[in-house]
Amino acid sequence: MMEQYLKYFVIAFNAIVPMFMLIVIGTFIRIGKLLTDTEIRHVNRMVFEIFFFCMMFYNLYNTTFSIAFRPKLIIFAIIAVLLVIAAAFFVVCNMVTDTKTRGAMIQAIYRSNLVLLGVPMVENLFGEESLAVPTMIIAVIVPLYNILSVFILELFRGEGKFSLSAMLLNILKNPMIIGAIFGFFFLITGWKLPPVIIKPIGQLAKCTSPVALLILGASFKLGTLGNDIRDLVITVAGRLLIVPGIVLPIAMFLGFRGVEFITLVSIFATPCAVASFTMAQELGSNAELAGNAVVVSSALSCFTLFFWIVLFQILGVL
Repeated sequence: MMEQYLKYFVIAFNAIVPMFMLIVIGTFIRIGKLLTDTEIRHVNRMVFEIFFFCMMFYNLYNTTFSIAFRPKLIIFAIIAVLLVIAAAFFVVCNMVTDTKTRGAMIQAIYRSNLVLLGVPMVENLFGEESLAVPTMIIAVIVPLYNILSVFILELFRGEGKFSLSAMLLNILKNPMIIGAIFGFFFLITGWKLPPVIIKPIGQLAKCTSPVALLILGASFKLGTLGNDIRDLVITVAGRLLIVPGIVLPIAMFLGFRGVEFITLVSIFATPCAVASFTMAQELGSNAELAGNAVVVSSALSCFTLFFWIVLFQILGVL
């Protein structure tokens, strides 16, 4: 039994530590002064406007609906994400007064690292042949994440003044949204681009997460950790403990098992998405809190993911 528990700890450990190591390398970039603060901001903007566009387009371009279309799983995931946002919106707005912090917290609580951690977890547990299921979910949930993030961060931008027309314009101008629109277009039409075009887009897409993690590490200042310590604790606890503690048991009672259940674990129990930091920085939110939430939740998720995986393994769900 102990060997079985160790196996699942190793799976979680191997999925998270490489990501955290890239963040650590990023901190050495700052310490070694390889990039100035201005250069870090410029690279972060490049990641946001070019790399994320390529990632969204490429992921959708290569998705095949016919392989793993799970309507029940997709509907549950969408409804659960929306309910988590509603609950986070209510709690945060009643506990926090700063508008920029509100947006960063709500986004960090509901937006998980599905892309970076979901796929390796599913592959390690159920094999490469099962990856069609999380790929399908990524094609649906990630665009939903991006649209809702832009909506939330625009709502709480600056002094929190809401302009529907300005918000819609900014959503349509967001590189992630543009990438998703183009990706869906090619997915629906079935049109294929020549290799000479799609290959460099794929290369940039694969670089997105590593470069974003490096820049996150380079942007992280340990001295700022205590500035929002209460809000940080609420955010990380919500992301790693409260959200999975409510959503996953409901999923279990609704009959989700195996690869479908671990896909839900990857949505609702993984740490804060790296993209949440980039978007918070680009859309005028509390980027320090967003970045700290990614770093701290990523470090602690090695233990919390181990707990959730082992718990539901004991319950016979996985």
